Amino acid sequence: MSWVYLILAIVLEVTGTTNMKLSQGFTKVLPSVLMFIFYGLSFVLLTLAIKNIDVGMAYAIWAGLGTALIATVGILWFKEPATALKIVSLGLIIIGVVGLKLSGEAS
Repeated sequence: MSWVYLILAIVLEVTGTTNMKLSQGFTKVLPSVLMFIFYGLSFVLLTLAIKNIDVGMAYAIWAGLGTALIATVGILWFKEPATALKIVSLGLIIIGVVGLKLSGEAS
């Protein structure tokens, strides 16, 4: 169940960051409020996840995949530029997260 919590925490963090962009510097009330709600829920689920997942691994996966996903949201939804360097860098983040997960396999 801890991995489900971690995945949901990542999705909620990305949703919170998306609302941060939509808040336009706290000038839009609903996205501003939603940002805090989604971030709060994300931290609750991350806290539950680290009960059974090493904190370093869980945080690295949360931060790495969250970064890769929000960069993808930026490209697809907010029409940010998708340069070759950005795409390669996102791939490297994902490779790093997979490497961390594989290096932590104890059983």
